Amino acid sequence: MGIISWIIFGLIAGAVAKMILPGKDPGGFIMTIVIGIVGALVGGFIANILGFAGVEPGFNLTSFIFAVVGSIVLLLIYRMVKR
Repeated sequence: MGIISWIIFGLIAGAVAKMILPGKDPGGFIMTIVIGIVGALVGGFIANILGFAGVEPGFNLTSFIFAVVGSIVLLLIYRMVKR
């Protein structure tokens, strides 16, 4: 059940990132999930670098914000690579 919840969390984070940075990106639904999941990992890495290593695991506002920030960073990198 944990994997399914993280996929849903990643989908939501990826969707929020695409709403913040709208545009035509190839890949559709599957790429949104991938960007969200990997973005959540990137966001966790960013949180660790910034000293938020004590961020609670699971679903909370801090984790969601860092997941969205990571998804935005990943979406920007994805767009630069696809150009």
